[in-house]
Amino acid sequence: MSQKSDLPFGSEFSPSQVKLPRVLEMANEHGGDWHAFEDAVRAEYFQGHKTNDYNRGKLANNTKLGMIAYGIIDRDANLTDFGKELLALKADKNKLYARLAKHILLNLHGMTMVRCIQDMIAAGEQVNLTTLREGLAARGVHYPSGGKHPSMMRLWLAKAGVFVGSRWQVDPHKIEDILGLNPDEFEVLADFTPEQRAFLRALANTGMTAPQPANEIARLATATYGVKFPEKSLPKLVLNALEEAGYITATKTTTGRGAKPFQVAPTEKLIADVVEPLLEQLKGQTDPKLLALLRTPLSGILEEMESEDRYKAGLALEALAFKIMFFLDMTYVATRLRANQTGGAEVDLIFESARLVFSRWQVQCKNTARVSLDDVAKEVGLTHFLKSNVIVIVTTGEIGGEARRYANKIMADSNMAIVMLDGSDLAAISESPATIIRSFEREARHAMNLKKITL
Repeated sequence: MSQKSDLPFGSEFSPSQVKLPRVLEMANEHGGDWHAFEDAVRAEYFQGHKTNDYNRGKLANNTKLGMIAYGIIDRDANLTDFGKELLALKADKNKLYARLAKHILLNLHGMTMVRCIQDMIAAGEQVNLTTLREGLAARGVHYPSGGKHPSMMRLWLAKAGVFVGSRWQVDPHKIEDILGLNPDEFEVLADFTPEQRAFLRALANTGMTAPQPANEIARLATATYGVKFPEKSLPKLVLNALEEAGYITATKTTTGRGAKPFQVAPTEKLIADVVEPLLEQLKGQTDPKLLALLRTPLSGILEEMESEDRYKAGLALEALAFKIMFFLDMTYVATRLRANQTGGAEVDLIFESARLVFSRWQVQCKNTARVSLDDVAKEVGLTHFLKSNVIVIVTTGEIGGEARRYANKIMADSNMAIVMLDGSDLAAISESPATIIRSFEREARHAMNLKKITL
């Protein structure tokens, strides 16, 4: 018996065979009588096929089965609630295809397929139905051998602009638009000032629920979003409004001379309105266990990396890369080398940012005692292929002297930036996530000194 497919059957239900608005109208007209529905589909789309009536009926039946698999109609050809939602959008093609794409991405393993394709391209692998089937199987998603399920999904996603240009080229920004989860656009924060929004986003990015110094969060927000905060009026201009809105708690620890800054912590409302939507972006893109790890403090991830279970340690290492880059509000693009392929020793991921200028960051996390020159050289060698601007190397151990000297030479001779964080940095960031800015500023100043020019 063949294994049940995790991807929807789509034979003859594709934009190259049928027009979505029309088959929705047919289902609305003939729903409850699947024979009449199939007859209508056969007459409109397959009557001219050079085959016999039986095979034409088979093609129409495949269209019906595809619409069932996509959750648009039931066995009797009645429109489902989702099908009715699509029917209501039939006059606006952009909204219609975007809504179908969102359904495919979130509910039909579409995001898993997209991320698998991006991972393969980032690794320099050829993408075709054979290699894609193997890549999806490694992620726990299966479909029959010889099946064209991914091709049908790709065609529908292409109608919404998810796939553009060449056959498997993905537009990640279109995915953000379709899912409505662009981290730069939280409608719930629209009424706040830029300073207030930046402060909330920075607090959310830390992933911490324990109180943190408000001035450290403000510093993180300034570095991440370019928003400046007047230190003495931070409570009046930012904290009071956010506390009144129910997004933070702000506590003044001492009064009088030498007073410490306010301690701020996120409320359940902030977690629900901002933190969870940020994590929702990764739904279907990563292992569900990774999402669970991302909901834990950095200290918990570091503890998990000590596990003797290679899978657990490797997953925690991947979570470490995500966590570090989330602090800086970077957008995840792809995983080039998964930790389970290296026994939990290293993982390579790619992130991007479009704030002010576009930048691409390749991140290598290593759960080893020492980063060597060869480790840095490998990442440098990939920058041309990946078109990266920045290399971030994070290790639980230490940076070797030769590795640092080699990185210095590369930075001095090129426009490349190489950021290196070691175990002591991770310990400080684990204690106070906002201090990540100090580590990155240290590396930035170091790079600037190497790149000084005389005019």
